[in-house]
This record gives sequence, structure tokens and C-alpha cells, in this order.
Amino acid sequence: MISDKMKTLVKTSSAIRAMFEEGKRLADIYGADNVYDFSLGNPSVEPPTEIKDAIIDILNEEDPGMIHGYMNNSGYEDVRESIALSINKKYDTDFSAANIVMSVGAAGGLNVILKCLINPDDEVITFAPYFGEYRNYVSNYDGVLVTVKPNTENFQPNLKEFEEKITGRTKAVIINSPNNPTGVVYSEDTIIRLADILNRKQHEYNTTIYLISDEPYRELAYDNVDVPYLTKYYKNTVIGYSFSKSLSLPGERIGYLVIPDEADDYENLISAANVATRILGFVNAPSLIQRAVARCLDAKVDVEIYNKNRELMYNSLLSYGYECVKPQGAFYLFVK
Repeated sequence: MISDKMKTLVKTSSAIRAMFEEGKRLADIYGADNVYDFSLGNPSVEPPTEIKDAIIDILNEEDPGMIHGYMNNSGYEDVRESIALSINKKYDTDFSAANIVMSVGAAGGLNVILKCLINPDDEVITFAPYFGEYRNYVSNYDGVLVTVKPNTENFQPNLKEFEEKITGRTKAVIINSPNNPTGVVYSEDTIIRLADILNRKQHEYNTTIYLISDEPYRELAYDNVDVPYLTKYYKNTVIGYSFSKSLSLPGERIGYLVIPDEADDYENLISAANVATRILGFVNAPSLIQRAVARCLDAKVDVEIYNKNRELMYNSLLSYGYECVKPQGAFYLFVK
């Protein structure tokens, strides 16, 4: 017999996943061209050619024992160093390989950091609407997900209610910008005010509250909108990044965590992330694709394709009488 927790999860299995499976079934019957799949956030843009070239070159040039072997649970040191230098160049930060933990996608990274932080009944706050798996990720470690109701005018976080929801049991806050499912990018003003609230509440409760930034859509931003890099605004930030959308590699399951030196309990947190990667069964991020993305840090998908889709869908919905906040990033629209 399966566990009680899994019985509940099986009964309440993801509706999005169910739609995806139904879409595949219908496509087999009526043909893929006749079924429009709006379920999973699967990129519709092909990976850049640099990825294929990098994989071929790595297989031809590098030692097979290294390409396919075990490495440090954090990932290859040279890969982590390349990623750190790339972040520093883009965002004027000062990271090194010691701040990077390679992860099995952003989902794997979030589970690793939550495993590191949560004791039973600890609270993790997030802003509605949110990626539905957050509740399961927090529940994996017997934590409690606390939801802040949305500001439906523009879907920037409702900071008044957020401040009221923070308690002495609040261990972390998860934010996602550009946001799934609204497409909203949290403004610099929002981030500054959010960081101020967290700093005041840390002082009030004499505790540490980590800000976990889930960032699979960072590169999918439109109209030259700025996506603030959160470690520059709040020292107890952990970034969870994925290459699934920026390089159209969702099935490869590759991403990383950024844990800054200045974060409270940094040394223990980095050590815990290594151990959590191992004991959660990931062991390490996939080896070949680690090495491939390290060669493609300046590559990107053609975001203009998504932008054209955004404009067409948004303007069409408005013309049909629907209400919708125009997305600034990602590839979703949240329709009233």
C-alpha cells in the first residue's frame, strides 16, 4: 500500500499534467496539427544551434570518463566557475564557483534549498497566483505553504498582506519573476519594498528569512523591461535558475542555485545543499548537459517569436472582450 501522503497526491494529481496527457491522446486520434496544447510550459522555440554543436564537440574532444562520470555533488568546478563569471558580467556581482550548486532544473534546485531550510511546520510564503507545484515542494519537507492573495489590478505582490502573513515560523519566501502564470515582472520598487519588509521582520523576530527566487523565465522579458537581480537587494537571497526556457532544454533538467557569501549561515547552507543534492537522489546534475551549457552561456533562443505570440494572443483576447494584464515576460497570459 502506498503512503497516506501519496494517496492524497495521486487523487489530486496536477490538472495541468492531466490536460497534457489528454492532449497527447487526442493528438494520436486527430493529428497533432488539429490539437492545440496550452497545458505544460513546453518551449515552442528550438534550442540554439550552439547547444547541438557543443554536445558534439564535447563527445568528440573530452575524456569519456569525465563526461559520463561522477563529480562533486555541486557539479563540475569549471562549469560552476564559468556560470559565476557569466552572472558577474551580466549583473555586476562577485560570485565564484563556491557560490554555485548545479541542480536538476529549477525544480530540483528548489527542493534542495527547501530541504536545507525547512523543519516540520515551518512556513514558506508565496504570492498567488503561483506555480502549483510549490505547495508539493514545501509539503515534501513537512512545511506549510502560506499564500498571499493577489493584487488583481496589476499582479504586483500584495505587500500589505504579505507583511501581515509573516510570523516567527516564516523560514522562506518564494517569488517567481517573470511570473508563471501572469507573465508579470516584479518591478525594482516592488523588490526594494519587499526587501525592506523582510529586513524589518527578521529584526522583529530575531530570525533569518530566506528569499528564494525561482527564475526559469529570466531571459524571456519583453519591451526592454528590467528584471532585477535579487541578490543585489536582499542579502539572504537564494537564486534558483533553469536553462529550460532560456535555451529550450526543459527535458535535460539542468539549472543551478546561487547562494551568496553574505547570506546568513552561508558555509552551512552550501554544505547542506551539497548533501541535499545527494540524499534526495539527484547525486549531481546531469553531467553531459552541464558541460554543454557552460559553452553556451552567451547563447539564447529567439525571444521575438514569443513576443509575436504574446502580442497576437493579448490583442486578440482584448478584442473578444476578455480582461488580461499584458505580460512583460514568460509565455503565459492570465485571463479573467
